[in-house]
Amino acid sequence: MNFRKGHGKEDPEINLIPFIDVLLVILIFLMVTTTYSRFTELQITLPTADAEKAQEKPSQIEIGIDAQGRYKINNEAVSFLDAVTLASDLKKAADGLSVGKAGGVDPVVIINADRATSHQSVIDVLEAARIAGLAKVTFAAQASTNAR
Repeated sequence: MNFRKGHGKEDPEINLIPFIDVLLVILIFLMVTTTYSRFTELQITLPTADAEKAQEKPSQIEIGIDAQGRYKINNEAVSFLDAVTLASDLKKAADGLSVGKAGGVDPVVIINADRATSHQSVIDVLEAARIAGLAKVTFAAQASTNAR
């Protein structure tokens, strides 16, 4: 009920000036605290090598493990009973190399394992290499043809 004559209902007003003041203070704060970083590039000229490929290939022992758990040392099938017997086969392969331990160079053991090979088979080869005293062990991998 409106008992006053001539006066209509007043709409509430939102005072925008304090709101704009607060937004300006926030804007100034953000401008001051923002770090502007410039990315500079280093002008690097990489050296080139015109050397020939090494004629001497390091001595290596390749161990292949297929998905069924069969082992091959330098493309010769070996029967696996335990890590000790595999270590003796590895030692024989290392002794058969022309640049054996007598030459002062330890052979590199390269493990070629199928992707479906169990982890235990690979661990058995690592254990056999440790028992045989072969410290240089690496894994062969195939380069992916599709980029991810």
